Order: sequence, then C-alpha cells, then structure tokens
Amino acid sequence: MKFKLPKLHNQIIAALILGVVFGSIFNIKKDVLVIEYLKDKKTFTEKIEKWQNIVLINPAKSDSNYFDSKQQLLIINTSNKISESNQKSEAIVSSFIAENKLIHSKHFYNITSISKETTIPSDIKWIGDIFIRLLNMIAVPLVLASLIVGAASLGDIKKFARIGGKTISLYIFTTAVAISIGLVLANVIQPGARMPADTKSSLLSVYGEDAQSKMNLQSNFSLIDQVVNLVPKNPITALASSEMIQIVFFAVFLGLVLSLISKEKSEPVIKFFDGLSESMIKMVDLIMLIAPIGVFALISATISEFGFEILQTLFWYAATVLLGLLIHTFGVYSLFIKLFSKYKVSTFFRGIRRVQTIGFSTSSSAATLPVNIECCHENLGISKSITSFVLPLGATINMDGTALYQGVAAVFIAQVFGIDLSFTQQLAIIITSTLASIGTAPVPGVGIIMLIIILKSVGIPEEGIALIIGIDRILDMCRTVTNVTGDAMVAAVIAASEKEEIKINLSEA
Repeated sequence: MKFKLPKLHNQIIAALILGVVFGSIFNIKKDVLVIEYLKDKKTFTEKIEKWQNIVLINPAKSDSNYFDSKQQLLIINTSNKISESNQKSEAIVSSFIAENKLIHSKHFYNITSISKETTIPSDIKWIGDIFIRLLNMIAVPLVLASLIVGAASLGDIKKFARIGGKTISLYIFTTAVAISIGLVLANVIQPGARMPADTKSSLLSVYGEDAQSKMNLQSNFSLIDQVVNLVPKNPITALASSEMIQIVFFAVFLGLVLSLISKEKSEPVIKFFDGLSESMIKMVDLIMLIAPIGVFALISATISEFGFEILQTLFWYAATVLLGLLIHTFGVYSLFIKLFSKYKVSTFFRGIRRVQTIGFSTSSSAATLPVNIECCHENLGISKSITSFVLPLGATINMDGTALYQGVAAVFIAQVFGIDLSFTQQLAIIITSTLASIGTAPVPGVGIIMLIIILKSVGIPEEGIALIIGIDRILDMCRTVTNVTGDAMVAAVIAASEKEEIKINLSEA
C-alpha cells in the first residue's frame, strides 16, 4: 500500500498548527538580553537572564535610565536610540545569571547593541522570507500580464466600462460596510474604556519610538494627489518600484487600447502577455510545493517573538477587531455569495481556503494574488477574463479587513485618550478610510501608516498608535484573510452578473 500525502491545503493547515506549537515552545524569553560590547578593541557578546534591574547610561549626556525585568523592549529601544546617535551606552545590571552562574552585579562599558536572544524559530524565519519573496517576485509581472489580457479580452469599451464600474463600486461599497461594522462594534464594546491606566502608560513608553518612526513615514493625505498618482510618469519605473496602483492603471489602459486597434496588430501582444500570465501561474504551482515549510517557518517565528502575552494586554481591542473581521468575512461575504453568485457558501469557502491560509501566513494581498487567481480559476471555474481583471484590481484597491481594523483602532485610541467622537467625526472616518484604502499598498504593515492619516483627519492624537503597534503584526495576518476573501467574493459576484458558465473543480482544493 502506497503512502498518499494529504492535499496541499491540509498540509498548510498542519504547518500552521505545528508552527504555533513550535513557536510557543521555543518562544523568546522576556527576561533574557544579549549584550554586545567592546573591550580591548575586541567585540564580546554576553547573554544575561533572570535579571532584576538595569541602569542604562548615556555617557554623552550623563543621562541614566532605570528599568526592571518587565521592560525588555524599552531597554532595547533606548539602547538603539543611543546607538543611532553614534554613542556607546553603559549598563549596570544587578542579580542576573550568565553561563549558569549567579552574578550579583556587573558594569558593562562601550555597549554597541542590546538585543533579544535568538531561538530556533527566529533562526529558520529566512525560509519563510524566501517563500514570501518568491510569491512577491511573480506578483508584479502577473498583475501586469493578467490585467492587460483581461482588459483586452473584455472586447469593447461598453463591456469594459460595465465590468469595471461594477467591480470598483462593489469594492468601495464593501469597504464602507467593513468600516461601519468596525465602528459599531467599537462603540458597543468600548475596548478603549476598558484599558487600565498603567497598561496605557506601559505601551506608550515601550512602543513610543516605533510610533514616532511610523509617523515620520506618513504624508498628508490628499484625494487630488491620490488621483494624480494613479498615472505613472514612467511605467518601467512603476514596475521596478512595485507601485501597484500605477501598474494597474497602465495595464488596464494598455489592455483597453489593444481591444481598439486591429486584430493583426494586437494579437501578438496579447499572446505574449497571455503566455507570461500562464508562466506566472505555473510558477505558483512550483512555489506552492514549499508552502507548508514556508508557512511553518513564518508562523513559528511570529509566535516565538510576540507570543500571546500581548493579546492578553490588548484583549478587548483584539477581540473587537477579530469579531468584526469574522462578521464581515463569514457574514457579509456569505450573504453576497448566497444572494448574488451561483455558488453555495460552503463551496465558495472550500474553493478559496488555500488563499485564506496563504493570506494569513504572508500578511500580503500582493503575495497571495497568484494563489487567488489560480484558485478562483481552477477551483471555482471563474473565467480568466474575470479573474485576471477583477483580482489584481482588488489586491490593489480592496482592503476591507484593513479598513475595518482602522475604524476600530481610531475609536479605540480616542476612547483611551477620553475623546468622545461625534457622529460627524465617525462619518469622516468612514469616508477617509474608504478613500485611503484605495491607495494602501498590498504589503504587510502598511495599514498602520494609513491609520495615522485617519487619526489626523479627526483630531485623535497620532502617538496613540503606540498603543496598538505591539499587536499589529498578528492582526495584520487576520485582516489579510478578509482582504483576499473579499477579492474572491467580488470575482464570483461579477462572474454571475455576466452570466458566466462555471465549472467547479474542488478535487485539489
């Protein structure tokens, strides 16, 4: 009897579970620091654990900071800040263990860095990084090729305008619904009002530096600038720098023009890009062979670094976001599938479950796009003309999960700071979040940058993002699942509205 491997989806699910267990076992300890320092022009590294307190000294300013054993991140951030000013810090550590020996006190001089310990999950994270890079590698050529072919295959301007209008309208509508769900839940649950004052102070001190760096990255949001930036100055530059929304504009425009010129001129171009698109899809099949290994490495590293302690600290905030994502993903989307598509709800979710697991693992709509196109076409039987047009567009402008999270986060931060948001201000959040989501890059962590714009628009202190940065990575994984599910849902609805014949194939789903 031959041993038969489980289906790829089940392998990925198993990798997720094993990754969580492995990361939990080999978690990064909060009472361990690795100190690198210079002595006699040589670099030494010493690991200290189970320490009681540390006094960190900046000799240049004769400034000292006292930390206890619960402030690992704050120590690292403070040390990094000193290093960035080209200074070497000093540290006095009391009652710690090094090389299994109890040392009551020690003074470290000329410290170049203080960091967390590395664990097995953090050492194998590079495997997951390669997996994400492989998916990102094919995302840009796939978006370009598939959108050109998809737009050209629509045939005429009327059909192009009809499908494009329905797609964009549905994306914007579901985004507005997602934000509204987030705002309602945040107002009902009141997660910010449940946060203790000492927790607030601790989070602001630990993540304040990260918050400031994110605030420095953001620019003032302008609808006019967003519209202007749709058009690339140079499409080659846009491709090289992965400016997805500009790539989408150029590809759709070129595809439309190809449908207007003579067939003998357009056909070779379309065939070239169709071949490129097929090649990228084939690459997906090959890359997915290492998906279980990549997913295991990514999840174990994430759990090892962040653990579940941060979820306990921000329980009500995390619970509000997750509840909103569940309602939108399995409630709103299921309703759309049931009312406006040809699929059973269970069939639809079974067909895209691989998409959801990859979205959760990578936290990137762009990296998940190749898998989404493949699953919607192969498993759900949606035509290439729809998948190659609707899905790349969705990966660029449809960020329902991100928008919902931004709505909850804005109200949460306002509640923590005791700001009572009026109906007009919350309406402004809906409008700003909807518009901002269109320009949000489909990569991990960018939602926090767009959140700063939203906070600024309604007068909420921007430094409040320090309260939620610690948990952002974990929630980013969850909201990406909603984002990619929404893309697939819209593709299914558009296919039904165009009266397409579908051939469902769930044998490999």
